[in-house]
Amino acid sequence: MAKPFIWTVDDDPDVLRAVERDLRRHYGDRYRVISADSGVSALEATKQLKLRNEPVALFLVDQRMPRMTGVEFLEKAIEPYPDAKRALLTAYADTDAAIRAINNAHIDHYLMKPWDPPEERLYGVVDDMLDDWQASYHPTFEGVRVIGNQWSPHSSDVRDFLGRNFVPHQWLNVETDEAAKQLVITTGADASSLPVVVFPDGSFLGNPPTSEVARKLGLKTKAEFPFYDLVVVGAGPAGLAAAVYGAADGLHTLLIEREAPRRRPGPALWRRDSDAAGGQECSY
Repeated sequence: MAKPFIWTVDDDPDVLRAVERDLRRHYGDRYRVISADSGVSALEATKQLKLRNEPVALFLVDQRMPRMTGVEFLEKAIEPYPDAKRALLTAYADTDAAIRAINNAHIDHYLMKPWDPPEERLYGVVDDMLDDWQASYHPTFEGVRVIGNQWSPHSSDVRDFLGRNFVPHQWLNVETDEAAKQLVITTGADASSLPVVVFPDGSFLGNPPTSEVARKLGLKTKAEFPFYDLVVVGAGPAGLAAAVYGAADGLHTLLIEREAPRRRPGPALWRRDSDAAGGQECSY
């Protein structure tokens, strides 16, 4: 299971290095600490983390930054990560910012700089926030996510294709799931692009044919060689048996299936048998 992230954002490079160092020293074994030098760059990176379904436990953000203040950043970060803890760092007693942060950005804590020594002025506060976050945290799904309408035929086709190929995936109904709606906003897709298939690396395809999904997943969609001794079309029970026995007899065998090979009865998979005999499959 991937470790959750702690985000720290500050436009002062010295302060950014210091807070990143202190956080990594104390939390590096349980969390991944990352940093950004502006709210704009941090917000774009946050969207990428959301597409990869990476968990963010804490945003620790400086208030006085150019182009985007800490409060403005936290207001926008709520959308993709509503459950993440949020704290402001500032060297000023900015009462207006504190009130706005509490009301709009749902800030959890307000820290004054400098925080030295961190053992007394930083770690205790961060520990409390992370403990609260962990109490309600559920590990995120690590696999392909399909976002679409429940009654969409193409959504069903994509889900059926993934299931037939034993690809772990998660279905998100855009009509009832708030996380699905937010993920669609993050991708920038519109209604005509549904279903949207989001892959573990953060890339996504809008309204894709199953052949595109297959290529993205690394499934074989083209024959490896130009000539074969035996070509079997259809990976049903008869096709599987013909391919297995053809390969077992030493024939250079190609099995073509529209969606996915079916399991062969018995304790072993046909693919293991055909691989051992020098066979090859191709599904598309």
